Amino acid sequence: MIIQVVYRGAKAGILTGVLLGVARVAGETAPLLFTSFNDNFLNTNMNEPMASLTVTIYNYATSPYEDWQQLGWAAAFILSMFILTLNIIGRLFLLKRKGR
Repeated sequence: MIIQVVYRGAKAGILTGVLLGVARVAGETAPLLFTSFNDNFLNTNMNEPMASLTVTIYNYATSPYEDWQQLGWAAAFILSMFILTLNIIGRLFLLKRKGR
């Protein structure tokens, strides 16, 4: 009963929380800059420094090379569009489910 009643009433809030969590994880720069130690290489060992998109954006944006700066802006745009698309899909999913 709780699952049927509470879940139906709170599913919009739950989805909003999940979307905000994903957006925060994807866009959170400061903790990634400190925890990944500015490593640019992919590493599958969880105990070693690891590359992340935000560190790559930071490194490329502060680079003296024009083409690297353009790549940094492109990566920032891709990250922003990913979050926007995820939010739109989530909202469309909620509207579709609400219409039933």
